[in-house]
Amino acid sequence: MNALLLDTNAITALFQGETDVLDAVAKADCVYVSAIVIGELEAGFRGGSRYAHNLAILNRFLDKASVEILPVSRATGECFGRIKQALKTKGSPIPINDIWLAAQSMETGAILVSYDSHFEKVDGLRLWVRPVV
Repeated sequence: MNALLLDTNAITALFQGETDVLDAVAKADCVYVSAIVIGELEAGFRGGSRYAHNLAILNRFLDKASVEILPVSRATGECFGRIKQALKTKGSPIPINDIWLAAQSMETGAILVSYDSHFEKVDGLRLWVRPVV
C-alpha cells in the first residue's frame, strides 16, 4: 500500500496548489492526517481572519474516502519514546509535535510528507522532504 502521512506544512502546500504534494496525494492509496496536525491547523486558522473558510477546506479534504485521521495510540506513544530518546542520545532534538508525527509514520509505515529537513535526524523514518524555496 502506498500510504502518506501529511505534516502541517504539506497540507498547507496542498491547499495552496503545490504540484509536488498534489501529485503525491493523487497517487497515494491512503492519506493519513494526524490529530496533532489538525490541532496545529486549528491553531493557525484561529489566529487568522478566515477561520470558517479554512476550516471548510480542511473538512472537505478530511471527508475524502482516501483520507484517514490518525489518533495517538499506545503504539504511537511507544514509538514516540524510542524516537525521543534516540534523538536525545544523538544530541539532535526536533520539535515535540514532529516527534509525534514521526512516531505515527513509523507506526503506520506511511511516508511522512514534510518540508522540514529536521526529520532526516530520525533513523528509519520513511520521508518525503522538499526544501522550502
